Amino acid sequence: MTAFKSDFLNVLQSRGFIHQISDPDSLDALAARRELTAYIGFDCTAPSLHVGSMVQIMCLYWLQQTGNKPIALMGGGTTRVGDPSGKDETRKILSIEDIERNKNGIKQVFSRFLQFGEGKSDAVMPDNAEWLTKLNWIDMLRDIGRHFSVNRMLAMDSVKLRLERDQEMSFIEFNYMILQAYDYTVLNKRYDCRLQMGGSDQWGNIVNGIDLGRRLGTPQLHALTTPLITAASGEKMGKTASGAVWLNPDMKSPYEYWQFWRNTEDADVPRFLKLFTTLPLDEIDRLAMLQGAEINEAKKALADAATALLHGADAARTAAETARQTFEEGAIAENLPTVEIPGSELDAGAGVLGMFVKAGLVASNGEARRQIKGGGLRVNDVAVSDEKMVLNRSNLTPEGVIKLSLGKKRHVLLRPAE
Repeated sequence: MTAFKSDFLNVLQSRGFIHQISDPDSLDALAARRELTAYIGFDCTAPSLHVGSMVQIMCLYWLQQTGNKPIALMGGGTTRVGDPSGKDETRKILSIEDIERNKNGIKQVFSRFLQFGEGKSDAVMPDNAEWLTKLNWIDMLRDIGRHFSVNRMLAMDSVKLRLERDQEMSFIEFNYMILQAYDYTVLNKRYDCRLQMGGSDQWGNIVNGIDLGRRLGTPQLHALTTPLITAASGEKMGKTASGAVWLNPDMKSPYEYWQFWRNTEDADVPRFLKLFTTLPLDEIDRLAMLQGAEINEAKKALADAATALLHGADAARTAAETARQTFEEGAIAENLPTVEIPGSELDAGAGVLGMFVKAGLVASNGEARRQIKGGGLRVNDVAVSDEKMVLNRSNLTPEGVIKLSLGKKRHVLLRPAE
């Protein structure tokens, strides 16, 4: 393990954030002087970021905590083009209104992790639409495009993998890497930004920006990528049976977020404590030593710390208490996620499969059927054995709800809206 001079790289290395660095010594010197400004771009493809973005958010968090300056770049411009990295098909082209709406949703999360302002290490949040939408096509081709080799662009993973699978790539997507590289040079001029960070699939795009900067006469620029985070089972980070684990509370409640971390596989707990919490490493080492049933203490510590970071300590305490009441007392806790359904649906009789889909516990009727065969679905804590079961008002508990459960740990309340 390399011994760095800077707190920033030492923290990132000790907590497992580093996959590749373009010039470690030069970057380390900048960070050691607390003169490093770095950015990560976030395209506005959905109204919230999901937990797969947490590694990048935590990189910006630790950058600021070690005295350096973070830039959370909103991709209002690049979202109009679409990043082809890791995609087999062209991204859906969003309207300007949708992009703006998504951008406003995405912004919400950053105030939890970064201090914004005018100070030396205060974070800023520019939008690349500000400069990309003003580009003149001919000027762009002449001043920027001439520095890019089509031969090299075709060899980039984001392009090559798509072509090898005989999947079409549009000309607009092909230009994405040029715009991303240009962003880097603009941020360097405006903020003296010297580092771009991103996931391991962004290495080629970031190096393109470094090369463009060199050709345009910027100071030396740097790249740092993080490893692809997968669960021990091989599952992609942040994906569940019911979809993405969103960061905005209106799309994934604090309780559901807490439960996501509480359900971490045993083998992932030490690594996730380092990546997704700010707990001291010696405390993480203590938790990592727990075995058998005691591993649940570590999982609860992970869920508490991760939820407190995003939603605040009060929300984390409420989520933990809701879980305790639900599992230990068998009570229907009022803070469980609740889905309202029209009362008329219960009056007419609602199919159990569709209700589990509506509750977000399964993705489809087919998945609900498979869960029923394995004994995985419960209504008011009683296992569902008949896929043709119908829910009506007779299923309402004294609290006026129907409790749907997937396994022992995921619960949603159906509440009729009168």
